[in-house]
Amino acid sequence: MIAPDLLEILRCPVCVQDKEGLLKLEKDSWLVCQEPGCGRKYPIRDEIPVMLVEEGDKWVGIRVEDLPIPPPGS
Repeated sequence: MIAPDLLEILRCPVCVQDKEGLLKLEKDSWLVCQEPGCGRKYPIRDEIPVMLVEEGDKWVGIRVEDLPIPPPGS
């Protein structure tokens, strides 16, 4: 589980340059960018958010309900 205070400050590293880049915790294992048109999803592995753009890009085409639990690589 990710700490609520950490969730408040984390932002999508792509979107935060031009917009808010707010993230939503999904399935207690994923951070999903809430900006329209983004669709990046960042896994949380061993309670550490993996906020690499390349990682978020891997999951753009996957629906939230289809994200694997736990994220691969955990």
